[in-house]
Amino acid sequence: MCEGRCHCGKVGWRYDSEPEAATVCNCTICRRYGALWIYGVEGQDVHPTGPTTAYVTEAGNLEFHFCPTCGNLQSWRLVDKTSEPTPRMAVNVRLSAPETVAHLPIDHFDGLHSFEDLPRDGRRVQDYWF
Repeated sequence: MCEGRCHCGKVGWRYDSEPEAATVCNCTICRRYGALWIYGVEGQDVHPTGPTTAYVTEAGNLEFHFCPTCGNLQSWRLVDKTSEPTPRMAVNVRLSAPETVAHLPIDHFDGLHSFEDLPRDGRRVQDYWF
């Protein structure tokens, strides 16, 4: 299990499994946020907490959730939770204590061009926090 909290502590999440990796995405929004994502199913292995403010993408398919007080990015969710057999969400592992997630390998997702997973290059979360 790992967990994360925003800077002021009002918003967070709990992840009940051991994440396999953290994902970096280069899409037009994720590259601006600088988030490191771990994925799961809300209510099964991912449990967001606290009241958030949401930004819905122009395409209308994703909600990005923030702490309304300190502005930290908590998660993203699918808007239409019925569009996939198990509706996924992702939480921002940068809200975790670095030592609890430093070992996780980094997966790269090309959300800008190909919408495909890219090969791992050996980096870990600890390489993104110096």
